Amino acid sequence: MEIGKDYGLQPTGLGCRDTLRLEMGYMLYGNDINDTTSPLEAGLGWITKLKKGDFNGADWLNKQKAEGVQRKLVGFKMVDGGIPRHDYEIASQGEIVGKVTSGSISPILNVGIGMGYVPTALSAIGSQIDIMIRGKAVKAEVVKTPFLNR
Repeated sequence: MEIGKDYGLQPTGLGCRDTLRLEMGYMLYGNDINDTTSPLEAGLGWITKLKKGDFNGADWLNKQKAEGVQRKLVGFKMVDGGIPRHDYEIASQGEIVGKVTSGSISPILNVGIGMGYVPTALSAIGSQIDIMIRGKAVKAEVVKTPFLNR
């Protein structure tokens, strides 16, 4: 800290790390990906080498690839304000269809952003979803990640 003092270095915590990784669309193991999600559902098919040989879960992943996934991890931006939080429910037309895996206010965009799994039919850019915040449906829109343009 002393060395960086002349450069304005300040201590930061996990909250800072979390908003930075979320703005870039980086997934956090335990939130956005875990042992109940597949890399195909999470949009990580590009690093999943199904033809490289036999491995645990290969049959399941090959079946998912052939039949298509039922849900996908999407990024979304709040339309009507509000801050999405981990485990908030995602709804569509009054029906609960998923959960927020990561969410926060974006300090750079000054809007609530998040990620969560939704049915494949709702995963297209521009799809309208609702985030349930304290029992109220708040409008959100599926957007492309990363949230920040490079």
